[in-house]
Amino acid sequence: MNIPLSPLRFLRHAERQYAGRTAVVSRGERFTYRQFGERVGRLAGALREAGVRSGERIAFLGTNSHRLLEAYYGVLEAGAVLLPLNIRLSASELSFILNDSGASILFIDPQFMPLVESFRRQLPAVRIFCALESAAEKDWLMPQNYDDWLNTAIPYRCDISSIDEDEVAELFYTSGTSAQPKGVMLSHRNIYLHALQTCLAFNVENGSVELHTIPLFHANGWGIAHFLTMLGGKHVMVESFDPEAIFRFIETEGVTQFNAVPFMATVLVNHPKRGDYDLRSLRRIVIGGAASSPTLIREVEEAFDCTCFSGYGLTETSPALSCASVKPELGWTDQERYIKQAMTGYAFPGVELHIAGPNDEWLPEDGKAIGELIARGDGVMKGYWKQPELTGEALRGGWLRTGDMATIDENGYVLIVDRKKDIIVSGGENISSLEVEKAMLAHPAILEIAVIPVSDNRWGEVPKALVVLKHGAAVTETELIDFSRSCLTHYKCPKTVQFVESLPKTGTGKVLKKNLRTQYEGKNAHSPIRA
Repeated sequence: MNIPLSPLRFLRHAERQYAGRTAVVSRGERFTYRQFGERVGRLAGALREAGVRSGERIAFLGTNSHRLLEAYYGVLEAGAVLLPLNIRLSASELSFILNDSGASILFIDPQFMPLVESFRRQLPAVRIFCALESAAEKDWLMPQNYDDWLNTAIPYRCDISSIDEDEVAELFYTSGTSAQPKGVMLSHRNIYLHALQTCLAFNVENGSVELHTIPLFHANGWGIAHFLTMLGGKHVMVESFDPEAIFRFIETEGVTQFNAVPFMATVLVNHPKRGDYDLRSLRRIVIGGAASSPTLIREVEEAFDCTCFSGYGLTETSPALSCASVKPELGWTDQERYIKQAMTGYAFPGVELHIAGPNDEWLPEDGKAIGELIARGDGVMKGYWKQPELTGEALRGGWLRTGDMATIDENGYVLIVDRKKDIIVSGGENISSLEVEKAMLAHPAILEIAVIPVSDNRWGEVPKALVVLKHGAAVTETELIDFSRSCLTHYKCPKTVQFVESLPKTGTGKVLKKNLRTQYEGKNAHSPIRA
């Protein structure tokens, strides 16, 4: 017997087995799995009554909420494709994505109404604009808001046996670097199997309580919307990164786990009011989205008295591929353990990882050879929306090219050395900006750091460190350069250090190095530069 692999089966299971459990805590409201499932059915019914048919793209522009979580299931129930939009994008970027995808319906959080109004006339395919909350005060919005629409809809549930598991279920656009954003197509099968693999890799317990610190519009919400529902867990929604709100949720909701990018983890560890809250329910914190450091892993474990390790993935892989949890049989000391837990980690069940040379040859897994990390697995995307040539190049030979340079050691642990474009080539030597950043983060005065290349008359380019200091900390440029030389080969050390108030970041807190490279492009390493 073959039943189509669709994430809709997760909610059906949760409704039947955990109907009375709290499913979602969001914006002051609470819903059981029975209530959540009812709302999902009504969303699907509303969409069907509006004429939505198989394969249509339904877009959501909003922060984390129970409504966006409902869309993860309700849009698919209606046979459509979910398109969550990054709230940090500009009007021109959002306009491009909505037109490129051909989205027919756009749901909007009230705070983004002025933004959408500025470009709505440039969206010929969008036939319905619906407010997620509050009254519909604009004449271009449908008269009913989201909840009003659901209240009048007849619930609809599709026949799961009729689903084509290889059809697109979700569409996520990656931020463009040298071109326009690309739409990553994730199929029902991708999402279903990714959730199972994540549960196995993380040993997620039935009834876990997860804090949604990562936006649901980012990379399939890191899979939480699916694997947590499958196990009847509680989804606690965080609309924006507010450390005290996070501490409060952990205390009041008994949060057992959450994910964070390094910036979030650093802020939470150093927050002066952390000790005012009871955080003993926490069991695990996973750091992803950017490279972590052994220092940060140790600080998180000491501050929260729970396990902390890194994870790795891409939008194109649903997204998780590996995690750096400890293999106990290796018998590491604490310091060795922190180093390993800060690595990219080893492959999830169902995932294969290798490093490839310039001619696509596989390189030795000895912890020394550096090549491009390539991956294959059940969560790897169907392809890029309307871009067959880019799809063919990215999936050449049946392996996804990640664009990350890495090593793999004899125990299967991957270490991302750098993005291809972030490698600094100084005097013919390759320097990993991530290696330099990890080493310097061990200095007690540094809160955040980004290392980028700047031009140098002698070496071509050399590392420059942009440093944000911890509150009240004081240190000089010379002291930091001397510190780097105590733990790194000298040619890898920054030639200059500049102190800045903050670093530019994406909506998930990842440092935008491409912005920094553009800002300092063409400037000599020893030239005076203003932040």
